[in-house]
Amino acid sequence: MRSRSTPVDPGFDVVVLGAGLNSLNLTIAFHQQYGMRCTTVVRVPVAMNEHTATSDLLVLGAESSDEEMRDALVDLAARRPAGRPALLLTNADSLIAFIDRFRDDLEPHYLLAQVDGALLARLADKAEFAEICEELDIATVPTVIVDFSRAEEPDWNGAAELPWSYPVVGKAANTAEYHHVDFPGKKKVFFLETPAQQQALVADLRAAGFTGRFLFQELIEGDDTAQRSITAYRSSRGRVTLLCAAQVLLGEHTPDALGRPAAMVVGEHPTLTAAAERFLDAVDYVGFANFDVKVDPRTGRECFFEINPRIGRNNYYVTAAGEPVARHVVEDRVHGRDLDQVVVTSPVLYTILPLRLVLRYVRDPALHERVRRVARRGLRNPFRYRPEGLWMRAYSLVSGLNFVRKYRAVYPRPTDTGF
Repeated sequence: MRSRSTPVDPGFDVVVLGAGLNSLNLTIAFHQQYGMRCTTVVRVPVAMNEHTATSDLLVLGAESSDEEMRDALVDLAARRPAGRPALLLTNADSLIAFIDRFRDDLEPHYLLAQVDGALLARLADKAEFAEICEELDIATVPTVIVDFSRAEEPDWNGAAELPWSYPVVGKAANTAEYHHVDFPGKKKVFFLETPAQQQALVADLRAAGFTGRFLFQELIEGDDTAQRSITAYRSSRGRVTLLCAAQVLLGEHTPDALGRPAAMVVGEHPTLTAAAERFLDAVDYVGFANFDVKVDPRTGRECFFEINPRIGRNNYYVTAAGEPVARHVVEDRVHGRDLDQVVVTSPVLYTILPLRLVLRYVRDPALHERVRRVARRGLRNPFRYRPEGLWMRAYSLVSGLNFVRKYRAVYPRPTDTGF
C-alpha cells in the first residue's frame, strides 16, 4: 500500500461531494495550501479518489437516495468536535442542486458557499444567462430560442427557418431538464449541417416529450484554441477576490463530454476577467464560478456562452498558476474576511493529456511555440501532483494513452469549427 503523508490540522474540515477529477482537483488545492486531507463523499467510488493522498473516501453505494446522502453528511458532522467548522463543497451541477434542496438541514452543520435556488435556476438556463449579458453589454453568441412547452401553439417557432447559414449549433437551455429526456442520437451539443438535420432534431425532441427550451446558435468558427475559460470567486460579503482566465488548447470530443477543456494555458485576458467580475456583481453571486467563452476569429469578439455555478472540473489550472483556489473560500467562510483581489496571469500549461497530443492540435505557429515554451517552465498535470506517488503517475500514463485512442477515433485532426 502506498504510504500517505501525515495530514496537518488546519482547524477546520472540508467535505467534497462527488467523484472523479471534479473533486480531485479541489482536494489537491486544499492539500497544497493547508497540508490537509479532505473527505470525499461519493455514491460510487472512482479509482483516482480511492488512491489520492489528498482525501479520505466515504462511499454511500450506488442505490443511496438523496435523503440518505443528507443523513450521512449530518452523521459525519456529528463526529466533529463541537464548534469545529467544516466547509461543504461540490463541483457537479446535480450535487449543487442537492445542497440547495437540503440547505436547511445542512447549514446548521456546514459552511456553504453557493447561491440560492432562485439564482441557480436563473443561471442554469442559458437563455436567461444571455439576457443578463445583453443587459450588461457583454457579448454572447446570436441565438434562437425554441420553447417546446409551446409546441402546440399556432405561433410556435419550432418550424421556422433559422436566420443564419449552416452549420449551426444546438443545445438545451437547461441541462437538468434535458438530462431526463432520451432519444436516439442524443448529444450534449449538436453540430447541424443542414436545415433537414435541424428539423429532424426538433421532431426528435418533441417526440421524446421534451418541454424545455432549446437553443439554436450561429456557429462561431474556430477550433478549440478559440475557447476561453474563466474561474472566479465572489465572497459572501460581495467582493470578487479571485479571477483567472486561460486559453483552451484542446477539449474533449466524445459525445458526452464535448467542449470540456482538457488542456489550457493561463495568461492575461483583462477584458474577459473584467466582464466576468461585472456579471458576478450584477447578479450578487456568491461562491466559485466558471465561464465558457469563445473568441470569434473573424472579429475578435469575445462571446460568453454560459456560467457554471461551480469552480469547474479543471480548476487546477488556477492553483497550478500559483494561487490555490482553496484559500479564497476558507478566508471568506471560515475566517470571515476577504482577501485582496488576485488576478492570476502566470503562464502555466495545464493538461491531463500528453503534451505531444496537445501540440498536434495547435495549428497556429506562434501559439504552438508559446505552448512549447510555457511547457518547459510550467507544465502541470493534477495526476502528477508530487505527494500523490507512483499509483497516480501510472494512472496519468494509462489515461494519456486512452486519450490518444479516443482522439484518433472521434477527432483525428483539428477542424476549423472544433467539430
